[in-house]
Amino acid sequence: MSIWILISLAIISLVLLISVAKLQAFLAFLLVSLGLGIAGNMSIDDSMAAIQKGMGSTLGSIVPIIILGAMLGKMVAKSRATWVISEFLVGLFGPKNLPVAFMIIGFIVGLPLFYSVAFLLLAPLVISTAQRYQIPAVYLGIPMLASLSITQGFLPPHPAPYYLVTHLPGADMGVTLGYGIFISIPAMLTSGWLFGKTLKNIPSEPMSFVEESSENENPGLISSLWVLLLPVLLIALKSVFKNQSTVLDFIGEPIVALFISLFMAIYLLGFQRKIDWSTMQVWLLDAIKEVAPLLLTFAGAGAFKEMLQSMHVGDALLASVHNSPLNPLVIAWGIAAILRIVTGSSTVAGITTAGLILPLLAQTGTNPNLLALSIGAGSMVMSHVNDTGFWLYKEYFGVSIKNTLRSWTIMETILAVVGLLGTLALERII
Repeated sequence: MSIWILISLAIISLVLLISVAKLQAFLAFLLVSLGLGIAGNMSIDDSMAAIQKGMGSTLGSIVPIIILGAMLGKMVAKSRATWVISEFLVGLFGPKNLPVAFMIIGFIVGLPLFYSVAFLLLAPLVISTAQRYQIPAVYLGIPMLASLSITQGFLPPHPAPYYLVTHLPGADMGVTLGYGIFISIPAMLTSGWLFGKTLKNIPSEPMSFVEESSENENPGLISSLWVLLLPVLLIALKSVFKNQSTVLDFIGEPIVALFISLFMAIYLLGFQRKIDWSTMQVWLLDAIKEVAPLLLTFAGAGAFKEMLQSMHVGDALLASVHNSPLNPLVIAWGIAAILRIVTGSSTVAGITTAGLILPLLAQTGTNPNLLALSIGAGSMVMSHVNDTGFWLYKEYFGVSIKNTLRSWTIMETILAVVGLLGTLALERII
């Protein structure tokens, strides 16, 4: 059986098991991964090894980020810091302009932060603001999430764009960043702002981040903003002064930055406001309980991704586009898009495509900066059930599988298509 038929059947099976049969996502991923390995003529031992490797590599990199980010988000919410910040934003932009405000905030915060870190910092703020002002959470969240996705896919120093710039001969970090920001503007406006306007009626039951009334005074605006933006600052400093200071390199690691920020939140939003430690411990434990099901889903998605990589999907892709008459930017976008769809990881899609596309770059003389951006755009397309970002959005914003596909997946696809159109337009201009 063709590898593409197998992958298509696996993805369809995942959707049906999770959305129709209502099977827990982790079990669905495990079942489909095993079936895919057996159908792809892998031995039981090799299949199990791939599943274990995928789970381990995924959880090993994301568990500390998810848990620390959830704890920080819970501290910010329970201390009423989100109330203080949302009041400031409403006063600054007005309720009607909040989607644009969060889109801009998402872009700024997303520049130095990994997607999952930025999501866990901003999602509680977006959701609590939506709940307090009775604005649909999806309508308010999609513009912010579009900005975060764009920075992850298009702009160094995020992992995939950084890898692309450093591994495509002739690509320049500054040039790619400049082109990427230029392309990001129409991509944000179309996928976040314009498309977001169509999502006001999407039903959702987001996690509760409405702050409880308290006898303690609300935290100050400066303290609230400082706790929220401290990890952004620490990680940005590492990016700017990379390898120039051991201390900055250490405190700028995302896990360390979140750890420092969490303790800063415990002090500024807790102890300084006379909140006892036992109360804060309950908040932190609740944060872990809330994200535990999400970690299982991530483990399953990691197993599925590793199974696909073990089946050498990249080699099959390269063979299918050999000697194609299409524009190399379109070919690169298409390869990254297919890898994104089948592996669920924009980073894996971008990095894998960089290795596959090198012969095409040598043969055609395509602008390597634009090639990096087209790959980055393709790596964002059509996020679905095998993508951890899909599940983060679904669980936090409380939407069904169907409505996650209808909102999140379409948003990701719009920004990917607009990103490709932007690179093609730039090719003509330069």
